[in-house]
Amino acid sequence: MRSATIRQLQIFSVAASHLSFARAAEKLHLTHAAISLQIKQLEEVSGTLLFERIGKRVFLTEAGEILLSHTRQILQSLKEADEALLALKGLKGGRIAVAVTSTAEYFAPELLAEFRKTQADVRIRMLIDNRDTVSRLLAGNEVDLAIMGRPPDELDAVAVAFAPHPLVIIASAAHPLSRLPSVAVEDLVDEMLIVRESGSGTRSAMEEFFLERSVKPRIGMEMGSNEAIKQAVVAGLGISFISQHTLGLELKAERLSILKVEGTPVMRRWHIVRHKSKHLTPALAAFWDFVVEVAPAQLRKLV
Repeated sequence: MRSATIRQLQIFSVAASHLSFARAAEKLHLTHAAISLQIKQLEEVSGTLLFERIGKRVFLTEAGEILLSHTRQILQSLKEADEALLALKGLKGGRIAVAVTSTAEYFAPELLAEFRKTQADVRIRMLIDNRDTVSRLLAGNEVDLAIMGRPPDELDAVAVAFAPHPLVIIASAAHPLSRLPSVAVEDLVDEMLIVRESGSGTRSAMEEFFLERSVKPRIGMEMGSNEAIKQAVVAGLGISFISQHTLGLELKAERLSILKVEGTPVMRRWHIVRHKSKHLTPALAAFWDFVVEVAPAQLRKLV
């Protein structure tokens, strides 16, 4: 393996994480042929196959799994060395890759903007996706930190809760239930429910809420974004279970109403999360502390 290049290991890591040469080519802005050539050369250097194709799917071989584990350690060590050398040179910069769940996108950009006011030289990359994908990015060391609701159970992680996260049931302002002083959960059985996709934290919390009350909701639509759900509710297509932190504009405009359903709001917590083995560079440590200290006050503005 001494003849392997860092570039080959970088390409291998991305291809192995996605189990797709096409996705690797897209993310690295290379051609499919260039990815295949680099992987072939790495296989020649290692003296073994790293991928195998079964039908239309690509899988890592046992050798590929072993090499991926070591590759991630190597790339992380190089990243940490880069950060350490920057610190030695007296530079204030650094790089942060943070993943946020799609519900957190309503406050995360403003939070990053506030952080940049104090750490202007830090370069930040933000990825937004659902809970399952954010968990995978953390586990694969593709991001440094994550802002999410419930930390992933399957990950050996360090997580700090930094703010309450209320989840509520909403309807259009014109909906008959909006005028009631209280709503029983059973009153929702015949309502069409518009929900997030499987894999989102909001969907999991909703399913848990109804399961605890032995109520089977009538799911009519599934949507991949909070914005689409809110517009559908405004249009009168149904009701929804959603984060209160996503509702500021619609509530002010009186287009949506939070139903006074028994047992709501469902209170969860926002967390900042990192892998337990993640080394905190000066930039990461500064951002971690900033989120814990500043985010609670910012989120209070959204409820």
